[in-house]
Amino acid sequence: MRLDIQAKTASSPKERVKAVDFHPNDPWIVTALYSGHIHIYNYETGSTLKTFETTDVPARAVRFTARKNWLVCGSDDFMLRAYNYNTSEKVASYEAHPDYIRAIAVHPTRPFVLTASDDMTIKCWDWEQSWKCIQTFEGHSHYVMGLAINPKDPAQFASASLDRTVKIWTLGSVSTASSTLEAHSTKGVNWVDFCPYLDRPFILTASDDRSVKVWDLTMKSAVATLEGHTQNVSFAAYHPELPIIISGSEDGTTGFGMASQRGQQGIGFGFDEGVVIIKMGKEEPAVSMDASGKLISVKNTDVALSIIQADESTKDNELMNLTTKDLGQLEIYPQSLKHSPNERFVAVCGDGEYLVFTALAWRQKAFGSGLDFAWASKVNGNDFAVLESALSIKLYRNFVEKNINFDFDSRVEGLTGGTLLGLRGADGIAFYDWQTAGLVRKIDVDVGNVFWSEDGRLVCLAGTDAFYILRFSPENYAAAVEASRVSDDGVDEAFEIVADFNEAVKTGKWIGDCFIFTTVNKVNYLVGDRTYTIAPINVPMYILGYIYKDSRLYLADRDTNIISFTLSSSVLEYQTCVFRGDMNIAAEILPTIPKSQLTKIARFLEDQGQIELAFETTDDSEHKLELALILHRLNVAYDIALEAKADQMFKSVGDAALKAGNIVLASQCFSQAHDLGSLLLLHSSTCDRNGLNALAIEALGAGAHNIAFSCRWLLGDLRGCLDILTRTGRLAEAAFFALTYQPSLAPKVVAMWQQLLDQNKKSRISKMIGTPGEDDDLFPEWDEWIRLENEPIAEEAATAS
Repeated sequence: MRLDIQAKTASSPKERVKAVDFHPNDPWIVTALYSGHIHIYNYETGSTLKTFETTDVPARAVRFTARKNWLVCGSDDFMLRAYNYNTSEKVASYEAHPDYIRAIAVHPTRPFVLTASDDMTIKCWDWEQSWKCIQTFEGHSHYVMGLAINPKDPAQFASASLDRTVKIWTLGSVSTASSTLEAHSTKGVNWVDFCPYLDRPFILTASDDRSVKVWDLTMKSAVATLEGHTQNVSFAAYHPELPIIISGSEDGTTGFGMASQRGQQGIGFGFDEGVVIIKMGKEEPAVSMDASGKLISVKNTDVALSIIQADESTKDNELMNLTTKDLGQLEIYPQSLKHSPNERFVAVCGDGEYLVFTALAWRQKAFGSGLDFAWASKVNGNDFAVLESALSIKLYRNFVEKNINFDFDSRVEGLTGGTLLGLRGADGIAFYDWQTAGLVRKIDVDVGNVFWSEDGRLVCLAGTDAFYILRFSPENYAAAVEASRVSDDGVDEAFEIVADFNEAVKTGKWIGDCFIFTTVNKVNYLVGDRTYTIAPINVPMYILGYIYKDSRLYLADRDTNIISFTLSSSVLEYQTCVFRGDMNIAAEILPTIPKSQLTKIARFLEDQGQIELAFETTDDSEHKLELALILHRLNVAYDIALEAKADQMFKSVGDAALKAGNIVLASQCFSQAHDLGSLLLLHSSTCDRNGLNALAIEALGAGAHNIAFSCRWLLGDLRGCLDILTRTGRLAEAAFFALTYQPSLAPKVVAMWQQLLDQNKKSRISKMIGTPGEDDDLFPEWDEWIRLENEPIAEEAATAS
């Protein structure tokens, strides 16, 4: 079996790990250390989330209990401890055994925790009964090293012991074993694991005799003995999804602890220098859909056919219920499944072999040895290439092998199909012509996937952290070949870069010149150099295809659960024509676009610089206003705001009018928007006394007393200013204002101030206030102030006469 394997180190080196476990939902792994500490790591980021210093002796067992937000651990001080990993609160701590605790298992549905110990017993604890021991299982004659609960029958569990046996027990039944396997004749058993497949009643055992054995529980006999380790085998387990067995030994191939993660293909290995997490196989499901909605999927080796049919009840981002038909089983475990470009055939590749079936009848058409498989383009729909080894590639035309040699100078890791045949290697990707096997271009980019457009002119190169959109010119390549200008790296002008993005693409699909793709958390599409989000997603999704008659995009998750999103084909066609510059064809398509999509189209046109056309297209008043302002159509923008009766729109138009020097329009807009601050700025800057007077009245009615005061002050209306201060109860300020600018009114204002203080039971303060005209010692120049106040009035009267 050929597997993609990625490894990550989750903990710092030199940490002796005795046990590991994966969280079932979050990207976390917990480790129990020889130091007695418990660490929780985020294996995606490599960061330490929590540390629990549980004891100063080795901790040998740890398990997550996700439904309670707990972790449960056992150690050499005989103690069982439980912690809430969110709050770090210690939930339980007690002596569970009179000797070392070697293993822990948590029941998947009931409130039970099983512990195995060097005291040769297994105990069952019920946390809903205050961690009471509800059952003790006895029968082993040496240390109990491992526990496993049967996933197909959670009432049944198995134990492994150094007494060389494996015993099967039943919860709630008698405390003696229901059966015993003399698993290994010469050495003790360190590990036991149940087979997860329903049709196989198997268990695994790992022993100090350096072997792993597979047992049939029905027949109680060994069906396989796996040898190859040179030291004690610490563990052996079934991969949660792949049909493989993983074992670890003290010979250095792995370490002491192991955990797997269902649905993520993650395997964690603990050893003396930390923990390593590896992912085996591809996350992308083996599934392929044709243009009519016929979906072929493979789970393990079972092949199924489903028909996708959308109707009015189909909703975006909701799981679709599909009826499936069994097509039989494959003889290989598939790593990939692909329809041919003409959709007449389906190729399956895995286990170092490839099989080609007819899509309708599912009859085998071709087979052979192959590590990878790639179809050609729709023009040559029955052509394909097979990677037999890192140094051998075979090309088939219409299922007939052709004697063509590819000139490549490095090991090939994989193939990509489409318009050109791609050879992926450690130093990048090289593209070759299907017909001549001539080198078109070498590109030094680490590429995982290649997605070609239907016309073969555009291609996406998807790397680990970025993707690139290139334009392929077959004319430039043909001209270079004819002129013998092909270098060792191919033809430079065969490709030109259109755009590049620092984002990881999981899967992609071209519809015209629009590239639809998925990332970790979004479904996007790309037109030109701009990306648009179709919808956010919570789990990784993989694009199956687009069905034009449904105007829907279909996606699948790892378990082949299908969802869809509405994506108008006319929108995509229109955007493609605009991007290509075919504006006449785009104009013919525009009337067919649903009205609900017009604003989306208008924003696309705006991005493309087609502002005038965007203005004519949009039916969103806010967007239309934005475009009118960009086009400097202020009167049109004013009419839009007037129709919408939106204050913010009037303010936007007013700001634009003010910037353009249109004072009259700006004043109208600010008045409509009741933007008193902007009106104050406008009227004061233009010395508009009538405007200031009207604004003062409006501001006073609106409770904007500061603006009203500013207007009266700018008008020189001192009595008006004083009236605003007294009306709003700001009598202290009014008294000082009157004393400064109109002394004759000060006694009246001071009297009002004193009256207010008396009403608020502050008579002591009131009596301390001096009254102008009465307290001459406090205001010795009072008469002079009054004379000066009246003098300008007399002068003005004389001048007038």
